[in-house]
Amino acid sequence: MKVDHSWLSAAGSTGALVIIGLVCAAGAANGAGVYKWVDDQGVVHYTDRIPPESVSKGATVLDKQGRSVKTIEPAPTAEQRKAIEVEVERQRDVAKANAEQARRDRALTQSFSSEAEIDVARARAVSTMEAQLATIGAYIADMTRRKQDLEKRKAGYGGKAVPVAVENELTSVTDELARQTALLAQKKEALAAVGKKY
Repeated sequence: MKVDHSWLSAAGSTGALVIIGLVCAAGAANGAGVYKWVDDQGVVHYTDRIPPESVSKGATVLDKQGRSVKTIEPAPTAEQRKAIEVEVERQRDVAKANAEQARRDRALTQSFSSEAEIDVARARAVSTMEAQLATIGAYIADMTRRKQDLEKRKAGYGGKAVPVAVENELTSVTDELARQTALLAQKKEALAAVGKKY
């Protein structure tokens, strides 16, 4: 049994209620639910079952008085499925991070007898890391000055051939400066990790 939406419009609001009531009563007599669904052309239908090709578009289940008692959501689109997958992955990452933090917290409470001991250990670790950062920073500053001096010496030769010793030293200083800069970045990351650890 189908009710075309245009019939409802023509019948007016009272006629529409009568038609919906008849459809619902017929559905109830058959022991089946009454569904309100929309086809591909936008026509609203009231039937005792949803055609298989329209199930994925969603529907509304009506009671004997034609009132909505349940909404069947349409199947998610490809974009919605992708968004759901992304959200599930995000929640999995959050749960993993929370579990890791809980594990660290348990390890801390088992390693130290009080909060004060944790604070002392953290302060000691931070102090050590900061001292290392200061040493590396000073060395980088010194290497930077040496590189600048070597570049000035090289430029002083103008169009003449630069001695091999100067070229070799400049290459060595440049390489060492790159290594120390990378080490400084690693130590900064390690210092940030100290806060998380404690």
